[in-house]
Amino acid sequence: MQLGIFAKTFSRPSLGETLDAVAAHDIAAIQFNMAVAGGPSLPAEIRPAVCDEVRRAVDARGLAMSALSGTYNMAHPDPEVRADGQARLATLIAAAPRLGTRVVTLCTGSRDPDDMWRAHPDNASPAAWRDSVEQIAAALAVAERHDVVLAFEPEHNNVVSDAAAGRRLLDELKSDHLRVVVDAANLIPPGELDRQHDTLREAFALLGDALVLAHAKDVRKDGTVVAAGSGGLDYGLYVALLRDAGFDGPLVLHGLAEEDVPAALAFLRSRA
Repeated sequence: MQLGIFAKTFSRPSLGETLDAVAAHDIAAIQFNMAVAGGPSLPAEIRPAVCDEVRRAVDARGLAMSALSGTYNMAHPDPEVRADGQARLATLIAAAPRLGTRVVTLCTGSRDPDDMWRAHPDNASPAAWRDSVEQIAAALAVAERHDVVLAFEPEHNNVVSDAAAGRRLLDELKSDHLRVVVDAANLIPPGELDRQHDTLREAFALLGDALVLAHAKDVRKDGTVVAAGSGGLDYGLYVALLRDAGFDGPLVLHGLAEEDVPAALAFLRSRA
């Protein structure tokens, strides 16, 4: 199984230096964020020359851009904030093929106005579901025009909080351009690590046919996110489920500090 990493894991003053840091760890694939090229993660405008510069830099180092981060809060309580995110995501989707990828990752969002990855009691409301689905549907219309796949990630703090909600979203929108990012750590709520085997098996039974990307981090019993290999996640089961699902995409490290990268990579290489 190919290993990848979020390019933003390495904080460097330039695009080239960041990608050099990735390549120095013998990592073949990246999930890219436009912030690495300077500016915001979701720019209002992406010039063709910037796309070409990024693609040349990635190709020159023998890296593959497996996905492009397109996250914003799709369930934000302010419709103007959602509309701004939707417009910026459309710009990113249109630029993705020229940048070198046809996969853009999403966050289904939270009603929390300050943090799209923070739980909120209204995330389970019909209104939050409606808003998130409307945002994804609008993005899909753009993605279909540009032959780009959008990949959402079930996350216990988000509107799509588990595998069952992910299956519901796939069934409602019925698009070949909508797929899933699986992150085992994000499927396990705090205090439920002891139930992880059932949780992960259920998730793969529901979503295994729709995977396009897999993330690799770890989690402790109290819900603290740590580097892969530093928590209680059963990576033997996780990797076995990925293989059983026929997944042949990259397993992408994130949620870790740069100093933790060598140990996390060694851990994944011993299992994947």
